[in-house]
Amino acid sequence: MKQVIESFFRIVLFAIILTIWWLVLSSQLSNVMNLSIIVGGVLLTFPLVWLGRKILDRRQTIGHAVWTTTFVHFGLGFTFGVPIVLALNTHHNWSDWVLPVPSVIGLILVIITGTASFLTIVNLALKGFGAPFFIKLSQKLAADWMYAWTRNPMVLAVLSFFLSLGIWFQSTLFVFWVLILFIPALLFFVKVFEERELEFRFGASYLEYKSKTPMLFPRKPGVR
Repeated sequence: MKQVIESFFRIVLFAIILTIWWLVLSSQLSNVMNLSIIVGGVLLTFPLVWLGRKILDRRQTIGHAVWTTTFVHFGLGFTFGVPIVLALNTHHNWSDWVLPVPSVIGLILVIITGTASFLTIVNLALKGFGAPFFIKLSQKLAADWMYAWTRNPMVLAVLSFFLSLGIWFQSTLFVFWVLILFIPALLFFVKVFEERELEFRFGASYLEYKSKTPMLFPRKPGVR
């Protein structure tokens, strides 16, 4: 019964986020307002993650970690989700600086990195019995297949995907936004919050996995 209630609660939260994204897409905002949200929203990730870490450390139990993680992920649906939705919807307004790379190259990279992102989701579902963010927190530690090469294959794939989108759009400003704001904010979340909550939920098994598997850039399993 408890799991049913938790699942229903997460569905409601996810529905709220989707509704907000739809409202954002439907709104007619000025370019200044759009850019303010695209930049400012991502910047809000840093205090959100910092506060989440403080709350997480107050009580080191699995239950507390699960609920804290759920609400932090919900917050990221706004600090990451809304800026991403706006950036994708308004990238054509960023066309002042055209990236001198053929868009077909970006399209090929989008297909490759998009496929890689999808495979990491499948990997997490099959080996960790989970889904991205709070949709379904992993029930076991995913340490096989792609997760044997790096602890964060999904993060690496998603970051590569957004950079590929910028190349496809031929938008220098979009690429700068990804490099200067989005990547640092996402890595800050992973390092400051996510690794800590995984320690609480999976204990010694995660610490052992962490000690032998690189955080981001892949390395052949067993190679030091």
